[in-house]
Amino acid sequence: MTDVSLDRKGKENILSDGYNAAFGILSAFAIVMVAAGHLGYNILTVGDLFPYYSFHVPLFMFISGYFYKEEEQERPVAYIKKKARRLLLPYFIWNLIYGMIAWALRAWGEFTFGEAVSLKSLLLDPFLHGYQYLYNFAAWFVPVLFLIEMMNLFLRIVLQKLRLHSEWLILAGTLAVGTTVVWLAITGHVWGLYKMPGRILFLFPCFQMGQFYRRKLESHDRLGNLPYFAIVIGIQVLLNLCCNGLAYSCVWCTAFANGPVIPYVTVVSGIAFWLRISKILASVCGPHSAVVYLGRHTYPVMMHHIMVFMLIKMVLAGIAAGTGYLADFDFARFYTDIDYCYLVKGSEAFKMVYLAAGIVVPLLLQRGLDRLMLKYKPAWRGGK
Repeated sequence: MTDVSLDRKGKENILSDGYNAAFGILSAFAIVMVAAGHLGYNILTVGDLFPYYSFHVPLFMFISGYFYKEEEQERPVAYIKKKARRLLLPYFIWNLIYGMIAWALRAWGEFTFGEAVSLKSLLLDPFLHGYQYLYNFAAWFVPVLFLIEMMNLFLRIVLQKLRLHSEWLILAGTLAVGTTVVWLAITGHVWGLYKMPGRILFLFPCFQMGQFYRRKLESHDRLGNLPYFAIVIGIQVLLNLCCNGLAYSCVWCTAFANGPVIPYVTVVSGIAFWLRISKILASVCGPHSAVVYLGRHTYPVMMHHIMVFMLIKMVLAGIAAGTGYLADFDFARFYTDIDYCYLVKGSEAFKMVYLAAGIVVPLLLQRGLDRLMLKYKPAWRGGK
């Protein structure tokens, strides 16, 4: 484990590698929201005041933008290689594995999920939509994040050469493009293959918000908790009262019911609320807490939680088929609907079983893989 230091104001825990523990907690909240959202489990919506689908995917972009470092522009090739290795390489490995799993379950089971394994579904579809095999559909975010990080890098290099590098200009310009995308989506012009650039351009400003916050706002983020939450919650209450539902779909660029500006307002309000919660918890939990560990390992949870949900349903299906218990288990939906969530005795509380497993099992899997890498990597290098 890395050492810990406190900043002089004592407000944030910073790991010795420069990682901000408050943002680790924020990342943990974000991934729990993603997994809970796929269960329809409103455990972190604050009484439906902050719907997940009004900000949780942009929240990940905000966090990624916050951690972008300007010095990456001095070595762009190294940055591209690093991001491809960290984001795309594991994605494509797991995409192949899930493609084979989908093929096997279609061939020897009654499942209907996933496309046929092909070069298109392995290499192209992840960038077009990410839903090619369904068992890993939540990871559609990974190729999008990679493309946005590349766009950010090249945009900043160009603006730097033109001597136009300004966080205000970048944020304003990307927001102008993003709101235009929302307007085009509302008017029915973002469909088919247009959804791919649509989702990227919609999320691009959210990445820039993270960098803007770090460079322009973070040092001024000192308002007391009581007035801070009064303002943020007050705005959110007004949004809920005045708007026609705040949720929308980032991946499909649909369900923007309140014009082109409100989606970004809900992004800001949702981020503002959970960022302050995370900062408060950082001083309580400490930088080495389990929640910070989760925040630093969101990738495996994003990649695998849908499959973990499926494994739980397989166990329940086996019980239903073999014992006569769970008589209301819907086998038709089980085989055809990836979103089917069977609840024992119809209890919402059973969603906690899915959620806990969807978080813990991927973390254990990743920990095991990391240990294998540590064990065999030296031997592999020595054999080269």
